[in-house]
Amino acid sequence: MEFRYLRSFLAIAEELHFGRAATRLHLAQPSLSQQLQRLERDVGVELVRRSPHEVRLTAAGEAFREEAKRLLDHADRAVAAARAVALGQAGTINIGFNFPAGQDVLPAALAALNDEYPRVQTQLWEKRTGPQLRALLAGELDVAFVYGRPTSPRLGSQELMTVPIVAVVGEGHPWAGRDAVPMRLLERQPCLLFRREQSPAMHDAIVGAADRAGVKLTVASEVDDPVATGVLVTARQVIGFASASRAVRAPAQGLERVPWIMGRGRGARS
Repeated sequence: MEFRYLRSFLAIAEELHFGRAATRLHLAQPSLSQQLQRLERDVGVELVRRSPHEVRLTAAGEAFREEAKRLLDHADRAVAAARAVALGQAGTINIGFNFPAGQDVLPAALAALNDEYPRVQTQLWEKRTGPQLRALLAGELDVAFVYGRPTSPRLGSQELMTVPIVAVVGEGHPWAGRDAVPMRLLERQPCLLFRREQSPAMHDAIVGAADRAGVKLTVASEVDDPVATGVLVTARQVIGFASASRAVRAPAQGLERVPWIMGRGRGARS
């Protein structure tokens, strides 16, 4: 099984669109399709189901996706460790981060680290909170930027900022273009959420705000990948949730952000 097949599969899984995945990988679309077919032959099961109107992962594909990510992460770390030794670097710090940290914290922090310890190499891994915390406990990460406080006594934490949470909707949604939407209007509206284990603090902030407003969320589907959430929101009359930092990119993705749906001052701590 070749790593390039795994990278192609993960691009398809994230984009849920063969054209965008091929562009991202600088491949012709037929070549991408061939790589997926060879990977599926190696694995022995169908991983991606494609129809004229939809690309989605099979149940086997969803299971394979997490393990493929983990395998490529290990391979990248092995390459980084070898290069660090060859270049005479002092060591490598593996850093996990979420989107707000990547926008607002890491650039200045990494610049300061490089100034003080120029021979230390850093490896960055963007993941949701749950996978980051599991990677910390497994020794795969040295530091993580996550939402909320870790519950394990083996991990320490420090609060850096509070991140507002907003709604994201497609350009054709009735909420598109509105300045604000009260939480009570979520009643009986189909929403996309993610599994709590992926980001407990953010999940609890969303569900807790709905509870305080007397609203029971109607979860149409659980989607763990933020990119896939954006794709589905543009294609369906559903409501997604995102940090304000990520939602800044919404217009470029055919999405509209609806600020302060969670209420002013409420958000996920990072």
